[in-house]
Amino acid sequence: MTEAEEDAARRAWHERGRVLFARPWRLLSSAPHPGALPAPAGVEVAFAGRSNVGKSSLINALVGQKALARTSNTPGRTQELVFFVADAGLTLVDMPGYGYARAPKAQVASWTKLIFTFLRGRAGLRRVYVLIDARHGLKDNDRDALKLLDEAAVSYQLVLTKADKLKPGDLAEVTAATAAGIARRPAAHPTVLATSSGTGLGIPELRAEIARLAAGN
Repeated sequence: MTEAEEDAARRAWHERGRVLFARPWRLLSSAPHPGALPAPAGVEVAFAGRSNVGKSSLINALVGQKALARTSNTPGRTQELVFFVADAGLTLVDMPGYGYARAPKAQVASWTKLIFTFLRGRAGLRRVYVLIDARHGLKDNDRDALKLLDEAAVSYQLVLTKADKLKPGDLAEVTAATAAGIARRPAAHPTVLATSSGTGLGIPELRAEIARLAAGN
């Protein structure tokens, strides 16, 4: 494929992603325990990450709605799996944040069981996007989460959030270090995406990635 053809294909997928997320998205359901999980339908992509990493903000940026997913400055606010849909055969799943040390141990164990049940039992789950704060890079609890995804044999891709908080050179350095940190992980997608919910950086690229998954590519 020539450079011009690659550029045309990239722009085409960006447009497909824009159209996909321009649909009216709505809350489908929330699941605080495995028995409350909705029946699988179509393609699902999920968003995981440390508490307060910006999952809800990123989902809102993707769909172009300010309050579809609830945002909070309080770590550990999302304590259940939250499902969002549009008339597109695609479901977005906001997963509970991990790594919040103040959560009771019983609650953490309950979240872990819920997440593992979800990962193991969703035939339509095409990818988990693991969000990493660009200012801090990979932490030990991120690596624990990646190990869980590897064990569950679920494809995942790392997405840097709050990338606008870094200078371009620093962002490139963090992106390269993050990619190196997952190079040997069996279920990891090799490309690390840098995003900002505030400025829109990387949002078209992430939409395009999800559009490819929704199309079966």
